[in-house]
Amino acid sequence: MRNPVYLDFNATTPLDTEVIEAMKPFIEHEFGNPSSTHWYGIAPKRAIDKARIQVAEILNCEPSEIIFTSGGTESNNHAIIGTAQSLKFKGNHIITTEIEHPAVLKVCSHLESHGFSVTRLSVNEDCLVNTLELKEAITPETIIITIMHANNEVGTIEPIEEISQVAKEKGIIFHTDAAQSVGKIATNVKSLGVDLLSIAGHKLYAPKGMGALYIRKGIAPNIFMHGAGQEMGKRAGTENVPGIVGLGKACEVARRDFEINSLRMKKTRDALYKGLRKAWRDLRRNGHPEKVLPNTLSISFKGFEANRILEEIGLEIAASAGAACHSDLVEISHVLVAMGLPKPWAKGTIRFSTGKITSDADIESAVRVTLEALKKLDTKK
Repeated sequence: MRNPVYLDFNATTPLDTEVIEAMKPFIEHEFGNPSSTHWYGIAPKRAIDKARIQVAEILNCEPSEIIFTSGGTESNNHAIIGTAQSLKFKGNHIITTEIEHPAVLKVCSHLESHGFSVTRLSVNEDCLVNTLELKEAITPETIIITIMHANNEVGTIEPIEEISQVAKEKGIIFHTDAAQSVGKIATNVKSLGVDLLSIAGHKLYAPKGMGALYIRKGIAPNIFMHGAGQEMGKRAGTENVPGIVGLGKACEVARRDFEINSLRMKKTRDALYKGLRKAWRDLRRNGHPEKVLPNTLSISFKGFEANRILEEIGLEIAASAGAACHSDLVEISHVLVAMGLPKPWAKGTIRFSTGKITSDADIESAVRVTLEALKKLDTKK
């Protein structure tokens, strides 16, 4: 029995073969501590320096503006909590949105319990933030704005350039969670105008437990991890050399193959949508029709339950649900709730996300299996 077709790349990605090869020496024999001054520390230290350059290149920033972390969650925590603590003498107001990943929403809630005030902006039916609402939310106490680059559930790309301009005019620090966007769409920090940007390695074919944080020169969030002086004194802890090497290589590959990968993901995603749309009437696509990640397809099947669909296709297709149904309780994702998606649609929402290795045959299988499952479930209504 072959493995199910994998269409959940927004959840995590497999390791790229080039990434694995780059990591091997630092798993097999280059075991030295990069902080060591003797011979065994030389190769690991050079590898970290190289990886820092590779990550900086995909963001178009200086290597000194990159610090390595344990993942997107730590990067978000460091950026938001560190900035809030460093600027609390100026104010205590934070602006975010209702559609952020829990690694941002829960951080903001934590700060709320410690005396900070948080405004959570709404989004429209396409999952887009309104910059006018953002402007109205700013107060003299606002010290940081944190808004994701692209939504992990429906793929909508937020107007980061416009938001950064508003933040810049008001002298407010702007952070973006770019876990879903790096490697899929352009992430030039100079064009985006952000002060802080978070990366999660396992979203771009690098190892899990590995991430990075871009900190624009001149920005100084409080230190989040205390200890020795690793990462230029900004993040303590002996470096995860194999993971750092893997993240660096993944960024190099993503930058090199950006156009071909983006086109491949978009082609397979669109083919999946067209195949389902052609054969099934009661479905709707969620998120912005144009300002959307090239690989993400959030689709709702009216009158169905997402977990029942996933149960039917699970042995052949791997995807994610936008709602979980338990007895009489339907737990609809906070993103779909924020978008105002009607419950009969929302509870039947599936997220398919393609990857650079998704094939045409994978899509043909996904269309066939999903349609068969819908027909089977429809007869049981």
